[in-house]
Amino acid sequence: MARRRSKRRTHVPDPTRQNPTASAAVNSKTPLSSTASRTPKTMIIRTGSSPCGPSVSNLVHDLRRVMEPYTASRLRERKTNKVKDFTTMAGPLGVTQLLMFSRSENGNVTLRILRTPRGPTLHFRVLNYSLCKDVAKGQRHGGVRTTGKEFLNPPLLVMSNLVTPSAGKPANHEILTQSMFQSMLPAISAQTLSLKSVRRVLLLNRELPDVKDVENLKEDEEYVLDLRHYSISTRPTGVPRAIRKLNRATQPGKAGGRGAIPDLGGLADISEYLLDPAAAGGGYTSESEVDTDAEVEVAVPSVQKAGRVKKVTEEGAAEKKAVKLQELGPRLRLQLVKIEEGVNDGRILWHSFVQKTREEERELEKRAKNKQKTRDERRRVQEENVKRKKKSKEPKEGEDDEELEKETGWSGDEDIWSDEEMQEDSEEGEQKAEDSDEEMEDQ
Repeated sequence: MARRRSKRRTHVPDPTRQNPTASAAVNSKTPLSSTASRTPKTMIIRTGSSPCGPSVSNLVHDLRRVMEPYTASRLRERKTNKVKDFTTMAGPLGVTQLLMFSRSENGNVTLRILRTPRGPTLHFRVLNYSLCKDVAKGQRHGGVRTTGKEFLNPPLLVMSNLVTPSAGKPANHEILTQSMFQSMLPAISAQTLSLKSVRRVLLLNRELPDVKDVENLKEDEEYVLDLRHYSISTRPTGVPRAIRKLNRATQPGKAGGRGAIPDLGGLADISEYLLDPAAAGGGYTSESEVDTDAEVEVAVPSVQKAGRVKKVTEEGAAEKKAVKLQELGPRLRLQLVKIEEGVNDGRILWHSFVQKTREEERELEKRAKNKQKTRDERRRVQEENVKRKKKSKEPKEGEDDEELEKETGWSGDEDIWSDEEMQEDSEEGEQKAEDSDEEMEDQ
C-alpha cells in the first residue's frame, strides 16, 4: 500500500508525526504537558553588583552550549535583575535548576546551583577554568569541527568518584551533590536509547585526596570536581583509509566537499590506489592514522524497505567501530564550599571550612525559630493595622450629613429656600420680563 501524502505547505503539521515526544504521549494516553514537564531545564546567568568581566560572560555562553538543548541559550540579563526575578519566573517556564556565576571584588569566581522551587543550593568556588576557544587553540588541528547536530540532543553524563568508594555509608553532602548533577540532564533508558543521538559526553570527576586508605577519608576533606566536555565520533575499524574516502564520496551531499572523489586519472587500475599508501594517503600499510580511544562492537542495523524488514546479515552479527573523544570545552575545576537548605536562603546543611558542634547547631536552630516567630508576629500586627485603617476610612451612617450641616448650616430635613423667598424671586423675574418687552416696543 502506498504511503499517504501529508500536506505541509497549506496544512497544519500533525504533532504526532513531526514530534517524537508528542507521538509518545499520544501512544501512552498521557497529556503532552505532563511528558514535557519531566524534562529538566536549566537557566545559566550572571549575577552580582560588581561586573563579571568578558571572560566570565564567555564562560556562561560556553556552559549554555554544553547544556543544550534544554537551556535558555539566548537569555539576556540586566544589571537591575535580581535572583528573585529568575526564581519567580522559573516555575512558569518549567526551569528546574539555576546556575548563577558571580565575581567578587577580589576576583574570585563563584558558582551557585539552585534547585527550584524548594532548594537546596550548592555553592562552588571556581578554582580555574578554560574557555572553548582556549581548548581549541591547544589542540593539534585547531579544534573540533562541529556541524551543529551534536547539540540537538543533551550530552551523556558520566560521573566518577562523586561518592567515596567505601564499604560504609557515604556522606550526605556527597549524595546530595551527585543527585543535583544527575537531575540536571534527562534520564536515559538503555532499552530505548538511540546510539546515533549520543554525540557528546559530559564528564564529572572528583579528585580523591592522596591517602592510602580511602575508607578513612574525613568528612571535612576538600570536595573538588573537574568538568570536561567531549564530542563522540565513531568509524568502522579494519577498513583502509582509501576505501573510507571512496565511501564518503559516494554518500549524498558529500560530493564536491570534504569527501570529493579522488583523482584516479594517472593510475592504470584502482588496485594501485588501494594498495599504494602514498597515493591513498594511508592505505593498508599505514596504521598511524588509527588514533582511537577504544573499540566497541555494535549490532548491525536492519534495513526497512517496502513495508518489510530485510536483514543485512545473519542474526547476532556485529561490526567493530572505533570510538574517539575530542574535547570541546570548557574546562572547570570546582570546589564545593557549602550547601544551603532553601533557594539561596536557609540554614547551612554542610560547610567545608566551618565545622559546628551539635550544641552550636541546636543554638542556631533555636535562633532561626525565634527569628521566624518574630517575623510572623510582625506580619500579623501589620495586617491588623491595615484592616483598622481601612475601617476608619469608611464613612459611617449619617456622618456625611453632620459634616455638611457644620460647613453650610443646612440640614437635610429642610429646604434651603422658603416658599415666600421663592415667590418674591418669581415676581421679580416677571417684572423684569415686562420691562424688557416695553423697551422693545418703544424702539
